[in-house]
Amino acid sequence: MVWGELDQQVPEENGAEKGAAAIKSQYLTSKEKFNEIVSSGWKERNKEAEEEGRDAPEEEKSEEPAGKRIKLEDASEKKKMRGQNKSRPHMKPHTYDGKRLCPSIIKEKQSKCFYGDKCKFFHNVAEYMASKPPDLGDQCYLFDTLGKCPYGVSCRFAKAHTDADFKNLVNEEVLRANGGRTTVKNTLDKELQWRLRKRQVPFKASEAYLKSMERENGGEKRGKSTSTEDKPAETPTEAQQTDLHVEAAVKTVGALTDADLVKLRPCEKKQVDFRDKLYLAPLTTCGNLPFRRICKRFGADITCGEMAMCTNLLQGQASEWALLKRHESEDLFGVQLEGCFPDTMTRCAELLNDNIEVDFVDINSGCPIDLVFKKGAGCGLMMRTNKFEKIVRGMNSVLDVPVTVKIRTGVQDKTNIAHKLIPEMKKWGVSLITLHGRSREQRYTKLADWEYIDVCSKIASPIPLFGNGDILSWEDAMRARETGVSGLMVARGALIKPWIFTEIKEQRHWDISSSERLDILRDFTHFGMEHWGSDTQGIEKTRTFLLEWLSFTCRYIPVGLLERVPQKINERPPFYMGRDYMESLMASQHVDDWVKISEMLLGPVPKNFSFLPKHKANAYK
Repeated sequence: MVWGELDQQVPEENGAEKGAAAIKSQYLTSKEKFNEIVSSGWKERNKEAEEEGRDAPEEEKSEEPAGKRIKLEDASEKKKMRGQNKSRPHMKPHTYDGKRLCPSIIKEKQSKCFYGDKCKFFHNVAEYMASKPPDLGDQCYLFDTLGKCPYGVSCRFAKAHTDADFKNLVNEEVLRANGGRTTVKNTLDKELQWRLRKRQVPFKASEAYLKSMERENGGEKRGKSTSTEDKPAETPTEAQQTDLHVEAAVKTVGALTDADLVKLRPCEKKQVDFRDKLYLAPLTTCGNLPFRRICKRFGADITCGEMAMCTNLLQGQASEWALLKRHESEDLFGVQLEGCFPDTMTRCAELLNDNIEVDFVDINSGCPIDLVFKKGAGCGLMMRTNKFEKIVRGMNSVLDVPVTVKIRTGVQDKTNIAHKLIPEMKKWGVSLITLHGRSREQRYTKLADWEYIDVCSKIASPIPLFGNGDILSWEDAMRARETGVSGLMVARGALIKPWIFTEIKEQRHWDISSSERLDILRDFTHFGMEHWGSDTQGIEKTRTFLLEWLSFTCRYIPVGLLERVPQKINERPPFYMGRDYMESLMASQHVDDWVKISEMLLGPVPKNFSFLPKHKANAYK
């Protein structure tokens, strides 16, 4: 029996509908009453704001776009469920900032603007301030934290740190206390970006490996004709790899060093102790740096950047390099690469090894989305073992840190292949395997197969194997640890309630209040402004990522309201009223109510603002 299947067979309590979480009857309500109470409570808040002389946000109850409406399925015609809103309206944050001030004016440079009269930005500060949207508050988080706000007059809290002449003020005491330290690492250097775009970055170690691979492939072709896709290529011995490295190194210009002549043996690489750790999964869109800081504070041991495409990194795309950024609080941090060719993945690994600080590099071989899978990456690598092996061995040959792999049970439903791949990965030199207990076709419509994860963990030994799937409480975690896994990866559970790491470590259910949850969201907005900026563009980018996160947090049901503890990840929250207005508002599944929460923290939305979450919840079906 699949782990967690017993929970589906629990009899329905209090007349709760099938698939819905059991909530105490005094809190249950209907959809109509819920919407009425939430909207009336919001009107009362607006009235109080007007009485206090504050601007009340305009209430525009708009219908959700057609892509988000629930479609009734006909019994005879079932459509394949999708996990993404592909046709959602998408507006870039800079579109909300109609008139932007020139960076040379914001930074108060003594020299004139480099572009002169051709500059497309504003240079008249008084004219800019007249058209600038009103400030969002009297205190600037960046000014209070850093001692100086890098966004100057363009900051949406500019009154807190500008004088009558619009000059940026500095708090010397706070600035000295910070000592000019850099809290974020792995930023893209402009000079490196230029060299990447001009293809002037050398990849000596990668070229040596790729040449050796070509020689092996050539030897195979001259010999008997075997399928290169089905038969893995042999890897050069340690001595051969050293000779290749020396051969490439001799062609370099300048003095030779030990690093040029002597290649690290696997035992000399940086060692990472992964065992008995809680691993925050690399989460696309929502697994950004501000969210990872929240999870680190609640006890996550390992963090990993969002999936980055190797081709975009090699081209020097700033948006892709931003996914590699690491906060100083992330003591055990890795990056995840997506790719399907040994040459690009090996070169990208060498590029990262030379230019950023990470503790491990993860290969994404579990991504189920069509865009990635159809070109042979993500889950596609599990079916292309020859290329998969070359990628792992190639990256291992150029990296000074461990290579890890994230996989699924398989591609097709009811056809598990992970147990066949794991013995091969052990030979390839993988340091950690993370197994998501679902296939690509299955997605989130069924529970994760922890029995199969247990079998695979025994096959993987002595290499650590982490299990992933359906962990939303410390009981789920304890049950998962009864299998042979070395550690746990938490994904959706962390999005729904980031304090899950604290619950697991302290083995308790945290009946967190709505005010505490709002404080967590407020901290996220502060970290977002620090990461994306406190000007209009940064505020709206922070708001977008906050709303994406709120599309998951609304699924959380407070412990004190549950008839049966703990909440299960596949149970749908019915309509219920919280113990206070904020708890009810946070339980809303409607986009407009998430926008209201964002307005409490980041002020009113722009007039042309629209939002639809990237992901849809199909796990309740």
